[in-house]
Order: sequence, then structure tokens, then C-alpha cells
Amino acid sequence: MASITMQNLVKKYDDGFPAVNDVSIDVADGEFLILVGPSGCGKSTLLRMVVGLEDITSGDLLIDGERVNDKAPRDRNLSMVFQNYALYPHLTVYENIAFPLRLSKGQFSKDEIDRKVRAASETLDLDEHLERKPANLSGGQRQRVAMGRAIVRDADAFLFDEPLSNLDAKLRGQMRTEIAQLQRRMGITSIYVTHDQTEAMTLGDRVAVLKKGVLQQIASPRELYEQPANLFVAGFIGAPSMNFLPARIEGNVFKTPIGDIEVPERVQQKVSGKNDIVLLGLRPEHFEDSKFVDEAKVPHGTTFEAEFTHTEWLGNQQYGYIQFEQDQAVKHKLDELAKDLDADEMPSQVVVSLDASSRIRGGTAANIWLDAAACTCSIPRPVKTSPATRRPVRS
Repeated sequence: MASITMQNLVKKYDDGFPAVNDVSIDVADGEFLILVGPSGCGKSTLLRMVVGLEDITSGDLLIDGERVNDKAPRDRNLSMVFQNYALYPHLTVYENIAFPLRLSKGQFSKDEIDRKVRAASETLDLDEHLERKPANLSGGQRQRVAMGRAIVRDADAFLFDEPLSNLDAKLRGQMRTEIAQLQRRMGITSIYVTHDQTEAMTLGDRVAVLKKGVLQQIASPRELYEQPANLFVAGFIGAPSMNFLPARIEGNVFKTPIGDIEVPERVQQKVSGKNDIVLLGLRPEHFEDSKFVDEAKVPHGTTFEAEFTHTEWLGNQQYGYIQFEQDQAVKHKLDELAKDLDADEMPSQVVVSLDASSRIRGGTAANIWLDAAACTCSIPRPVKTSPATRRPVRS
């Protein structure tokens, strides 16, 4: 096991594009770190820099305090599990797991190799499949073989590059649990790349959010969710994602397209006199059908009437959708955010979490309760106009 330190890492390609731009992260010995972000944000490139498959343009990479920038991948003693498993189709499961040990050219005896392979197969429940070929295995079994090959090396750290993306939803859930249990049982330092929200929030001790090669925030899953550092993190973390709602301030009330919301005391000082319009951040679970709200909680929130376009009932939970007309004063900000999140545009709708027993249906109006104290707000930058072109210029 080992600690991994990334100090101001930069990766620029021949065209000068910085795929990774000044990223600094300390991964403690035994920690499980998740790298997450939209496609093209640099998370896989950063992982490949750590393992040695990508050159480092500038900055320092340290493993247990030793600088390894110029070391070959085989000399870093790291095990990587790839997205496509990278198994040899002509070898049995046993030989696939044993392959890195046989590459060591006499370092391990035949008995030692057999002991390590069978210990790994027992850990990963592969004992019955050791003589089978990869083509005859399920996706989950292939993934376990790839993990077994990483385990037998006694590496200082595991590196996972979106290992579950090729599996169906049910199998992903099962394998996610197995990976988490295996990492905690072995206590080995791990870095895991994913774009999946659930994986990011459930697997790691900490999560690092990247955007266009720049580290946006690194924190525990709970802190990322409850205290996002900026609009990008707020919009990226969470499923369904945070609602962004334009609001104009009148006294101690937010005037929004879906109703009036009282301004929480902690927000009043922040926005007072600075702007007449703000962008509210509201999680779906901050809402509820007013019929299901405890009487003690009602005075601490705001109740308003809204019309639902449709609802989605998922058995143990339910979501409702409220359409609204977008305010042009914040449209530019939301367009920027949508682009960062790999979306065409931010939908002009609010997603509301409802009790599974709620009878609210699409096309009907209902009273909705909002925990106003839980909302966050952002003050949009003004859009300036260039006298020469009369086109918006972002400050």
C-alpha cells in the first residue's frame, strides 16, 4: 500500500490543449478516491498519468514520497483495471489471473503462483470458473477476473478506469458492492474513474470533481452534495440533479415562476442590495406534497400551488415535473452551465420529489411544500453589451 501525491499535474497534447490543468490531489494510504466529471473532463487522462500510460507535461507525481514521473509503468507497482477488462481470450481464467506473475520471470515459483491465484479466485468467487475461457463468462465474471489479475500482483494501489460501464444496471449494483467490500477488506489505496453518479457517491471516501481538466472540488460525498463549491458541482452531483430557478427579490420574498418563496435569513444578507435577480438551487427532495408534510415542519417552509406536466412513479419513490418560463436575465448563465454539463440546454422545469403514496398526477394542480431554508443561491454575472458589435460579452 502507498500514498499517491499529485502536485500541479499538467498534461498538454501537441496542439497545446491542456487535458489536465494544474491538478493537485493527495491520496492517503488506504484511501478510496473517486474521479468524476462529464466526458472529456480529463479524469481518465489523469488516471493514465498516475499509472504511467500518459507522459506528464509538468508537475510532480509521488508514490510514497518518491517522485515517479520518469518511471516506466511496470516500475510503479500499480495495478490497473480497464473498462474493457483487457483479458486474453485464448487463456483460461486461471492463466489470465496468473499472467502478471509469470511476466516477473522467475520471481515466483510455480507453487507461489498457484497459491496467489487460488487465493484471489476464492476472494472473488471464481473457483468454479478457473478452467473456463473469457468468452464463456458473463460480464460480471470477466470483471472479477480482471480484478483478480490486479490482486495477485500485491500492488501498492489499484486504479480503476470506468470498470462497470459495460455492465447492465443490476450487475453494476452488484459489482459496485463487491468492489467496495474488497477495497475495505484489503485496505489498499484505490483511485476510481467514473461518470456514474451512484458509483461516485457510494464507493469513495472522497470524490474529486473535474471540469475541462481543472479540479473543481474534492470532498466527501456528503459534503459535495450539501455544500457544492460552485454551480457546476451543484448541477453535476445528484440524480435527479439540482433545480436552478430564477428568482427576483422583493423584500424578504423570492418571486419565482412557480411561486413566492420566503428568503432564508442566512441568504438575505448575502443578496441584499447586490442584484435584483438570483439563481436558486433547489434539490428535488427539498419539495413534498403538502399533504404528507409533518405539521411541525410546515411553518419552517413555504407552501405554494403548482401545476404538474407529468409524474413518474418508481414504486418506492415518485417524481413530479413542473414547467416554467425561463427568465432571459439568467439564460446566459444556464446556457454556460448546460455546456459544461454536456447538455444542449438547461430544461425549464423543476423536478419535485413526492411521497410514493401521493396522488398528484400530470395535468393537475396541487399544493407543494418547500423547505426554503435548504435552498442555495447564486448571483448571476451581468451580461454586458459591446458597443461595436451589440452582441453579449460575458464579464
